[in-house]
Amino acid sequence: MSWSDLHARSEQLAEAAHNAMRSDDLQRAAELFAEAARAEISALSEVGSDRPRTFGITAVSAVALLYKAGELQAAERLAHETAARSFLPVFAAEELRSLLQTIWNEAVQREAGVSFAPGQVLVSVKGGDTVRGGAPLDLIVEKAQAVQSMFYRAVEYVQNLPLRKKGPPSRELQERCRPWLFQSVPGSYQFSVAIQKAKQPDLFDEPFPDPEILTSKFLGILRAATESPDDALKEIVTKDDYRETFLKMTRNLSPSGKVFSQMEIQGAGDRRPITLSPESRKLISETLRGPNKEQTDGQIKEEIILNGVLRALDLDKDWLEIVIDDQQHRRVTGVGEAVDDVIGPMVNHDVIVRARLGKGGAIKFIDIELDE
Repeated sequence: MSWSDLHARSEQLAEAAHNAMRSDDLQRAAELFAEAARAEISALSEVGSDRPRTFGITAVSAVALLYKAGELQAAERLAHETAARSFLPVFAAEELRSLLQTIWNEAVQREAGVSFAPGQVLVSVKGGDTVRGGAPLDLIVEKAQAVQSMFYRAVEYVQNLPLRKKGPPSRELQERCRPWLFQSVPGSYQFSVAIQKAKQPDLFDEPFPDPEILTSKFLGILRAATESPDDALKEIVTKDDYRETFLKMTRNLSPSGKVFSQMEIQGAGDRRPITLSPESRKLISETLRGPNKEQTDGQIKEEIILNGVLRALDLDKDWLEIVIDDQQHRRVTGVGEAVDDVIGPMVNHDVIVRARLGKGGAIKFIDIELDE
């Protein structure tokens, strides 16, 4: 068979494997990924130094498929063998290094006393104040916490729990699937997230999805919120309150372009990352904004925009306070429906508040986002 036939066969098997994952059949998915890897390795043998780009793409695909099948030693061997080729393109060498780090991380996790779900999520922050292998600590801590918060929200949605307005996720949920941070290869600044499995699953009575399935759901929600917030997200997240929360959390992850210019998030071995940019942030804001006017008592209420530092908030008492130009304090009311792990991380940061002027000059809350 030719390269094109073998590669097409591999793609078909990989798509079937992803469908099996979406159906929560992890064993069948692993078997299909292994078959896809064997087809891609056969395709790789049909490519020589005269087609370096095709060789690089096929090599990365084959290593990724072996990794997804759980065959870590085979994946590592193939990565080393193909990375040693002098004609390997730079992009393929970088992707293979990233896969190797992921493989090594997972191998260490298997040897540790802690059990982790197969697969990791790679997060890369690029541009602006970031450099190769480094980034401002506060930026990375903030984004890592945002990824964790959104993952827990995805788990709660899958579990059909009511939207949590305040407080952390339940202790039981955290014990069942706790995110861990692992190092990754220097790109701009990268880190990977692995999900710890429950230490004693027999203690829990209620059935709970496997963490690797939850990770897949989280990535699906994030991709839909980024790429199609009006359409695809409505199909994946049918509850209005959860959908609005996911949109706001995705917007908080997205750059404004001032501190950094791009964030990429992808499952280990995935070829197409989820890309968050100033453009995706703008798209999400437009989706959340909707009509910019409200009619009350026969009068049109225009929106106002407040730029300042979020200095304090009390969701129980229904207000927040921002400081404009380091001196003017403005209190905004009507924030009681806000979710605390969306708005809480914004305290002492520059924010943009959308509001409406009410009776007596009262400022009524509409929306808030970080102004990085």
